[in-house]
Amino acid sequence: MWPQSVSVRNFYLGHLSRPAHDRPIYQLIRRHGLRRIVELGVGLADRSARMIEVAASAHAVDEVVFTGVDLFELRAPQDGPGLSLKLVHRRLAATGAKIRLLPGDSYAALARTFNMLGGADLVVVSADQNRNELDRSWFYIDRLLHDRSHVLVQEPAARGHEGAFRAVSSAEIRQRATTIQRRRAA
Repeated sequence: MWPQSVSVRNFYLGHLSRPAHDRPIYQLIRRHGLRRIVELGVGLADRSARMIEVAASAHAVDEVVFTGVDLFELRAPQDGPGLSLKLVHRRLAATGAKIRLLPGDSYAALARTFNMLGGADLVVVSADQNRNELDRSWFYIDRLLHDRSHVLVQEPAARGHEGAFRAVSSAEIRQRATTIQRRRAA
């Protein structure tokens, strides 16, 4: 059983925190005890830090492994807000978790490092990801997963509000991965 303060904090993150569309992520991490997290699109790293916090409430913090893929300094103004690689690393390293930050778009970063990443319990894909690069990334995302992995993709924003996250089934991931491979082979 977690100490009362951790339990209250997890309840807050899962049910009352802002932005509301991140709440299902925290609930999923807590419910399934996820500890190996890959996030495509770190942005300001608020969600990243909270995911690590929730994962660390169920595991020793040094067992939590977080991999963040982001453009960091390469981010253009139209890509939304973001922080430098150095600032994100400083912020997330303070959590005590094992942190790996990969600069670049999702496809390039995963293509050069997916063999080193191992199995991911959770992959979170932010809405700010370039759709062409993300489409090409499914081949590598599929290879990061194990039979109990979860993948959440943020829907595009509507009327100035960030979109909700939806779970992507393993069948859909495999289909996306093979569709891209067929297109590349043709």
